[in-house]
Amino acid sequence: MALTSEQSRLLDHPSTRKIALVGPAGTGKTTAGTLWLKKLLESGIPANQILLFIPQRTLAKPYEDSLWDDLALSQGLVSIVTLGGLARRMLDLFWPAISSQTGVAQPDRPPQFLTLETAQYFMAHVVRPLIEEKNYFESLTINRNRIFSQILDNLNKAAFVGFPIEEIAPRLKAAWVGDVEQMHIYDDVQASALAFRSFCLEHNLLDFSLQVEIFIKYLWPLPACRSYLTQSYRHLIVDNIEEDTPVAHDVLREWLPDFDSAVVIADREAGYRFFLGADTQSAMTVVDACDETLLFEKNLVSSKDIQGLQNGFRRAVASLMGETPLQQSLPGADATRAIVTPRENPRYFPAMVNWASAEIRRLIDQGTPAGEIVVLAPFMSDVLRYTLSRKLDEYGIPHHSHRPSRALRDEPAAQTLLTFATVAFPEWGLLPQRINFAFALMQAIDPFDLVRAQLLSRYVYDERAEGFPLKPFEEVPAEVRDRITYRAGERYEQLRSWLAATLPEDDQTLDFFLNRLFGEVLSQPGFGFHNDLENANTVATLIESIQKFRWVIGDQLNHDDFSTGKEYVQMVADGVIAAQYIQPWQDAPKDSVFLAPAYTFLMRNQAVDVQFWLDIGSPAWYQRLDQPLTQPYVLSRRWKAGEVWTTEDELRAANATLLRLSLGLLNRCRQKVYLGMSEMDVSGYENRGLLLRIIQQVLLETKRGIR
Repeated sequence: MALTSEQSRLLDHPSTRKIALVGPAGTGKTTAGTLWLKKLLESGIPANQILLFIPQRTLAKPYEDSLWDDLALSQGLVSIVTLGGLARRMLDLFWPAISSQTGVAQPDRPPQFLTLETAQYFMAHVVRPLIEEKNYFESLTINRNRIFSQILDNLNKAAFVGFPIEEIAPRLKAAWVGDVEQMHIYDDVQASALAFRSFCLEHNLLDFSLQVEIFIKYLWPLPACRSYLTQSYRHLIVDNIEEDTPVAHDVLREWLPDFDSAVVIADREAGYRFFLGADTQSAMTVVDACDETLLFEKNLVSSKDIQGLQNGFRRAVASLMGETPLQQSLPGADATRAIVTPRENPRYFPAMVNWASAEIRRLIDQGTPAGEIVVLAPFMSDVLRYTLSRKLDEYGIPHHSHRPSRALRDEPAAQTLLTFATVAFPEWGLLPQRINFAFALMQAIDPFDLVRAQLLSRYVYDERAEGFPLKPFEEVPAEVRDRITYRAGERYEQLRSWLAATLPEDDQTLDFFLNRLFGEVLSQPGFGFHNDLENANTVATLIESIQKFRWVIGDQLNHDDFSTGKEYVQMVADGVIAAQYIQPWQDAPKDSVFLAPAYTFLMRNQAVDVQFWLDIGSPAWYQRLDQPLTQPYVLSRRWKAGEVWTTEDELRAANATLLRLSLGLLNRCRQKVYLGMSEMDVSGYENRGLLLRIIQQVLLETKRGIR
């Protein structure tokens, strides 16, 4: 492998230095980090003395891949942690030493660690009575699961930034300039957060915010903990530090002198996880604490035309923000060669999807590997994903998608398994509606369309039954059996018999039940999940989620008439979002078109030949989510106490977000960007967003000769 001059300079340093690598994405910094890791191992340093610190577990993949490529180096175990993972490990080890200081009701007992799902479950348990009995949040019209998740987000922000949770409402209220009703909402947020924290302490439950808070407040200053960490880890590699949080930076900055060597990697013009607490300014304090900084400037990914497009974006956004545009010159660059647009601008959303699908087919026919194509949108909605998937299926093009923030109830595979669970346990009183059961049959039996599934369900499913609601296929009239086909009937009968044999105790171990259902029936030949890796990943995520839920909830609320299975199904029905699981990231097919939200693709940190940006007229490319219970800019270290959030602040933030996102995507694109647009969005509204205007300005400048 030919090394760049910057990578060679890094490897020439002795393994006794603390070095920062700074530059845009695509300049070879992570590759340099993997080479440094190999150098450490080849020099005889034990793998268990090396710590890889990252903001998100998925960002460790390049390092894991590099070790697997050299089996001689992968014999030892390099520790890979996030701040949350480090806090969890230290709490497991040193809980007896600090438990009496934490405020938990039973310090002599070990704590229960909550996942995102179980935290939302207990948040609902605490806040639901406040909503129903004390009229909390009565002026809001959002779903309750969004209320619960935003309160948790506020608690996490307090832990990440490092302020007491009692300051959540005062900070939000001080920055608000609107109607007084919002002030009452912030008071409800504060009361709910305090009630949840009190409940957690009373029951020895540690949600993510409490884990981080206890680690920072009690464990990190503990001499025994610091001594353990210092003796365990002698060499540090930190990647994507700009995506981490201020308290993580505080820990790393204090810890840095204790290491024999360190490599700290930071991307410029990044910070995509800002809404999750990322702080680029705080990250630079760790960079400044290193002995030396190596600048990585040469882009190894993007073509000259793509780089010219990046310069155009910088100038356009600077002009919008009232700043002097940077007149960066790149001889020979032509942004128009980097962009492909439809010959005629489609008027409606489906026409845009059809254009993108046809272009993908043309690219693959011309030799572009499917794995070198990504299709991106600000949000990968169900409508967009479905229509795009159907069109690619028609062309025989392999594709896969990943949406980490998607609720489990929105995944057809998860819906199918949970529907059959409610059928198998009629005592829960959660029998599905007939149309939902028909949908599950359509997914479960291959091939089976919705018309025949509805016809079958009309004769075999009784949603008002007090006991098991499924009847044998032989009770269906003969003429109807002919329409459904006996092959489909045979598979239905196999499924019905399996569900009818369910044991009563299976409702307490729903994960075991669904694991057997998938393995013994639905994944077998003739059923819908046979040889379907994407559905298998969804099922694996679902089963892991149920398992973690059972471990925590069963210990806390278990009594004679309590069913963890029923509680889980109801939680999913309420729209609780699944926690992020590493498996879907690791098992992504390599020769397959990737469909994803733009930020999800960025956090893969991988370059591709071709990107499709769809719905570029949408304001969702730069506008922050509507979150009436929180405000990421106000709940950050950058925000000055007492200042108010104005329209100008909102516009400035939108411009910065768009520039950060677009440059991040272009840094990970080698050849072309296909821009999908339509005059009307999926809801029928006119599309005239800021991204579209900036692209038009860039193209106009290019025609005038500005590179």
